[in-house]
Amino acid sequence: MEIILTGTGTPIPDPNRAGPSTLVKAGDTQILVDAGRSVVMRLAGAATGPPALDAVLITHLHSDHVCALNDVITTHWVMSQEQATLRIFGPVGTEEFVRRQMHALEPDIAYRTEHHNFLEHGPQLAVTDLEPGDTFSINDVMVSTAATEHSPVKPTIGFRLEHDGSIAALVGDTLPCDGVDELARDADAYVQTALRRDILEPIPVQGVQDILEYHSGVVDAAQTAARVGAMRLVLTHMVPAPQPADYPDWIAHAAAHFDGEVIIGDDLTSVTI
Repeated sequence: MEIILTGTGTPIPDPNRAGPSTLVKAGDTQILVDAGRSVVMRLAGAATGPPALDAVLITHLHSDHVCALNDVITTHWVMSQEQATLRIFGPVGTEEFVRRQMHALEPDIAYRTEHHNFLEHGPQLAVTDLEPGDTFSINDVMVSTAATEHSPVKPTIGFRLEHDGSIAALVGDTLPCDGVDELARDADAYVQTALRRDILEPIPVQGVQDILEYHSGVVDAAQTAARVGAMRLVLTHMVPAPQPADYPDWIAHAAAHFDGEVIIGDDLTSVTI
C-alpha cells in the first residue's frame, strides 16, 4: 500500500501546497480521500489521474476539502469517455452536495455532450452517504468508518483502509476522540491533520483562536499515535504551514510523545507500508 499526499495545504492559498487530499494505492486499486484545490494537478504529479480512481472518500464538507471535487468528476468523465462510473462515499449530506455540484455543471455538460460524439450523457456517479460504523469494500480494499469530532461541522467521519495486511488510517480534521482511536489502532500509517498550538495560542486574532477549537495539535496527534500503537504518524494540512527548516522542530514536538516514525508531509510525499 502506498500513501501519497496529494495536498497538504490549508484554506490559505500556498503555491507549494494544494488543498487537503490523499491518494492511497493498494494493489491495482486507487482511492482518493478528500478533494481540495488543485488535487487533479497533484494527481498528475503522482503519475495518475481521475480516470484511474476506483473511489473518492470524503471526510466532511468543509470547502477546503471538497472544492475540487467537481474537477475530479468532470475530468474523470471526459478522460474516461463516460465509460466508467465514479464512486463517491462520504458522511450524510454528501449525496446532496454532489447533486448540487452536478446542477452547477449542467451548462458545461450540455456544451460537451453537444460537441463530443463520444459523450452521450453526463458523468456517471454512484454516491453513498455513510453512517459512522459502516464498512464496505472497494475492490479488495476493506474500508471501515467511525465518527470524528470537528464540531460544529457535523457529521464528520474518518476512514481505515486495510489491504493485504497493511492498515492506513485517514481521519481528516478532528479533535482526539474515540473514533480516531478506533480507526488508527495498530495502523501502519496514521495520517492526521495537525496544528501547532504553541505557535497559534498567543496570536490575538479571533479566526486563529477559532481553529484551535476543532483541530488536533501535533502533541494531540502524537499522543493518539502512541496510545493506539500506530507505527507511523504522518502530519498533513499543517497550520501554520511549516517551511523545511521548521520540520525538525515539528518532529521534535511529536517525538516527545511518540516513539514511532514521524513524517512531515509535503505535497507528493509518499509513504509505503
